[in-house]
Amino acid sequence: MSDRKSQISRAEVESFLAQFALPDGENLISRDMVRALRVEDGRITFIIEAETPQVARDFEGFRAALQQALEAQAGVSAVSIALTAPTQAPQQAPHSAKPAPDGPPSLKIGGHAKPQSELMNPKGVARIIAIGSGKGGVGKSTLSSNLAVALARQGRKVGLLDADIYGPSQPRMMGLTKRPASPDGKTILPLHNHGVTFMSIGLMLPEEKAVVWRGPMLMGALQQMMTQVEWGELDILLVDLPPGTGDVAMTLCQRSKLTGAIVVSTPQDLALLDARKALDMFATLKTPVLGLVENMSGFVCPGCGHEAHIFGQGGVAAEAEKMGVPFLAALPISLETRLAGDAGTPIAASEGAAAEAYAQLAARLVAGGMA
Repeated sequence: MSDRKSQISRAEVESFLAQFALPDGENLISRDMVRALRVEDGRITFIIEAETPQVARDFEGFRAALQQALEAQAGVSAVSIALTAPTQAPQQAPHSAKPAPDGPPSLKIGGHAKPQSELMNPKGVARIIAIGSGKGGVGKSTLSSNLAVALARQGRKVGLLDADIYGPSQPRMMGLTKRPASPDGKTILPLHNHGVTFMSIGLMLPEEKAVVWRGPMLMGALQQMMTQVEWGELDILLVDLPPGTGDVAMTLCQRSKLTGAIVVSTPQDLALLDARKALDMFATLKTPVLGLVENMSGFVCPGCGHEAHIFGQGGVAAEAEKMGVPFLAALPISLETRLAGDAGTPIAASEGAAAEAYAQLAARLVAGGMA
């Protein structure tokens, strides 16, 4: 019997899940809790979608037992199971309530930037790469979190700064909600998850709280997150920029020495139109462009394996050739990537085709001396 025939099939996995009982006697299949199931070359990946975050937390023991049971099955080489749940807005404490012990650090975030003669580069950080886009909605933040995790899995010491101050989505994607500590009211201690050192303005505010700041306060917040955070010794710090060509991107490029920038776009002409503006901004600010990434490049049907190019194909590669910059990667669009980000475990932390795409991008950056 060949190795392929001896590997477990999707139908066999579904049958196993239907027989693995939940505490209430039902199973994941009957409860319709399985999302993004993929069975490929003996590797099994899927997501358990619980009704609420509390139920998801209660399911952790079940998830671990299920993963162990699946790993023991014949024809299985690896298993990755994530837990997710619909978003719930956090309850607000009464205005007069005392801060919790793990409340926000006693420092002011977002004041005007202070004059400084030195660059904002954190000590101990060897390289800084900005990740930008000309417009929102192209998956720049998804790329940033997954690339950070992929680089960490390849042995690099990685930091991720969520500089998208108006729309900080990285705390959710990285599975971090705890507020950073500040022992002296000046130094900020970053958080860590998936092998990545992490900081975001989103950790300092309630998730639904809007940041209503003008440019000087944005510049001050960026300065604080670059210079007051204890980043430690890092091979690379990835900075997830806001979309467009505004104050945060300008401040980072002008007041820091960057290794370079990566520009993210989807293949369609409208996104490329804005990506050209981002390329022009980096050229104007004399920041090297390390390359372009085409995100949402294609969708592979999990049922039949057909690949559909929803947003077109090859537009970013053609633009990179036209502009004379490297084309770094074509990343697929997948339900697994979206669900994994919502669950706080980037898809790059698992196995499968999507994770492999990010691993190859990380390997290319490392091989090129950029990370």
